Amino acid sequence: MRWIDSEAALAALYGQPGAPALRKVVPQLTPLYRRWIMASRFCLLSTVGPEGIDGSPRGDDGPVVLELDPGTLAMPDWRGNNRLDSLRNIVRDPRVALLFLIPGSTTAVRINGRAGLTDDAALRARFDRQGTQPATVIVVQIAEVYTQCARALLRAGLWTRDDAAGLPSVGDLLAEATAGQEGGAPYDADWPSRAAKTMW
Repeated sequence: MRWIDSEAALAALYGQPGAPALRKVVPQLTPLYRRWIMASRFCLLSTVGPEGIDGSPRGDDGPVVLELDPGTLAMPDWRGNNRLDSLRNIVRDPRVALLFLIPGSTTAVRINGRAGLTDDAALRARFDRQGTQPATVIVVQIAEVYTQCARALLRAGLWTRDDAAGLPSVGDLLAEATAGQEGGAPYDADWPSRAAKTMW
């Protein structure tokens, strides 16, 4: 197998990006980018740390982030599995990327920047859900905002199909990973009630 190991070799295969691909990048939220981001309930958070990279889905019942100012976003860290992979990475290396998606749209919006983690009481209170607040909030200083090419979502038919039938459940995957010591049908049966009690 021949490996591409230089930027020159890469450019020789692909050529240069067109002007729109370069000119669409802005350093902070503009009115239209703000409108798009505030309509998104879901994004993928990418972080990097000494052990490698981490990609974490983030979702909320409403905008997945809060705008503090045009160059700053806040994302509540709602309860998950407590692995804290993304949070540990942010504490050690602030580089982050956010990829925002909206069901039905083939547009994806990317934000690159640097993040910090805070347990500031006033900021946490801004995300209060019936008396429940996130333990911490991820604050992102925006470096650049831009749209991603729509071709990947179009090729995948992401919003026009349902391929879930027949897939293994989380309980199945957990049972396989632990040689049957965890997971299985009981895990799957109990999951909806556990999730309902700990959503926020």
